[in-house]
Amino acid sequence: MRSRRIAPVLAVSALAALVPAVTPATASAAARSLPQYAQQKPAWHRCGSATPAAFQCATLKVPLDYSRPDGKKIDVAISRIKASSTAGRRGVLLLNPGGPGGSGLDLPVSMGTEFPKSVTKKYDLIGFDPRGVGESSPGGCGLTAEEENWQRPYKAATYAKDVKWARTVAQKCQAKQGDTLRHITTRNTARDMDAIRAALGEKKISYLGYSYGTYLGAVYTQMFPRRTDRFVLDSAIDPARVWRGMMQVWSEGSEPAFTRWSKWTAQRNATYKLGSTPDKVRKTFWDLVARANRKPIIFHGTPLSGDDIRAGRAMFFSVREAAETVVDLKKAAAAKNQAVTPGTGKRERPAPPAFGRAVPSDNTTAAFWAVVCGDTRAWPRDPEQYRRDAIRDKAKYPLYGDFASTIKPCAFWKKNAGEPATTIDNKVRVLTLQNEWDPQTPLSSGLGMHRALKGSRMVMVAGGVGHGIYGSKSCADKTATAYLTTGRLPAKDVVCQAPAPARESSSGVAHLPLPAPPGLPGMPGRS
Repeated sequence: MRSRRIAPVLAVSALAALVPAVTPATASAAARSLPQYAQQKPAWHRCGSATPAAFQCATLKVPLDYSRPDGKKIDVAISRIKASSTAGRRGVLLLNPGGPGGSGLDLPVSMGTEFPKSVTKKYDLIGFDPRGVGESSPGGCGLTAEEENWQRPYKAATYAKDVKWARTVAQKCQAKQGDTLRHITTRNTARDMDAIRAALGEKKISYLGYSYGTYLGAVYTQMFPRRTDRFVLDSAIDPARVWRGMMQVWSEGSEPAFTRWSKWTAQRNATYKLGSTPDKVRKTFWDLVARANRKPIIFHGTPLSGDDIRAGRAMFFSVREAAETVVDLKKAAAAKNQAVTPGTGKRERPAPPAFGRAVPSDNTTAAFWAVVCGDTRAWPRDPEQYRRDAIRDKAKYPLYGDFASTIKPCAFWKKNAGEPATTIDNKVRVLTLQNEWDPQTPLSSGLGMHRALKGSRMVMVAGGVGHGIYGSKSCADKTATAYLTTGRLPAKDVVCQAPAPARESSSGVAHLPLPAPPGLPGMPGRS
């Protein structure tokens, strides 16, 4: 139990961590005001009648703008499941599922059962919705389902329409959220994490972040290195490529996966009959793309163009699933008189929250663009540069290059970002985990994070497939658990081998509650 004599010390020491780099006058005002945030005591209550009694929720108040702590306040929703052992408890383990825009409030329940008892014995599992997301003062832009769809291939004939779409999204978000928009950033979410730390009465936090959560965790280590305890960054963003470059990483990483798939499938031509050589397999696929661009293929009741098929590039990281899908596509292309199922092919809205208030239907998308456009000033402003880049990258990375490099709403985002992007270059000792064949954060991305965090150790799962590792019974779990429970990092980087079945399919990580890359529209079990 924490001594009452320690609490004021923690509150005062939190001030330096919570005050951003601001002018002396503003810093003085912040120093007078931030104790109200550092000294909060969460009013814990049961999250919902349908949730376990041990799963508790609370709401903290934080400044919208940390340089003006007396100004507008916003909510940050937090949750917890307390450590199963009082005597063995080490502290708190904050959890983030990725995004940007992913809700983490449910994670202590949804992930807690996947963690070993040695971890849940030592840590209170802490979930939270990042600012602007879910229960944390959620924002929306009033976007239609079609406006939320940013999987847009480059075509000369439709580029003007795509530019109009990007401008419309930016304008709607600005009109709907106003000045709030520029404060929905990774740096401010990291400050909120430190406010959570202070409110929980902890000197340091431990952390497990997936996907975008790795970047959030890395930014925290850069801003608050002395508050950082044991951090596991799973399936990592390359901080040097935030954010346009990370979208382009998807196209760069998809080509080696496609090459691997074509070789694997050719070796199994007796089963799949897609071609006896890698070149023939690739020709089968590209013939299907061309056929669908001439006349859509009705696939599980959904009409697919060739561009729709290319947008499903993530399937090629799971070679078996991709081969089965392309076989189904080939059958669908040969079928006659197939009917379109009413309602298929429409973009699905996120599921409503398991508990708590309703959020805007476009909240995930709105938060995504707020962070991606607001974190960095590096987005080009000239639509013609996007056009040139899309043409170049479609030739260089045929599967997805134009999707990644074409126009985005960030080209028209209001130029009012308060801070530049965070440079990650510290020596904090953290552990990173990376599958060799990850569709969202390819190996090159994970290596970029490892290089930036000079005190890190990396566990690479050779042959590992899928996005998200810890909690999936991967060979990397043992090293991560040892680090979380003992604090000891491996003496050097570790490479472990995925078992043979896991090298062909991502089904082993399907249960992790992480944002998933899109598959083919209408495909059962895929988004």
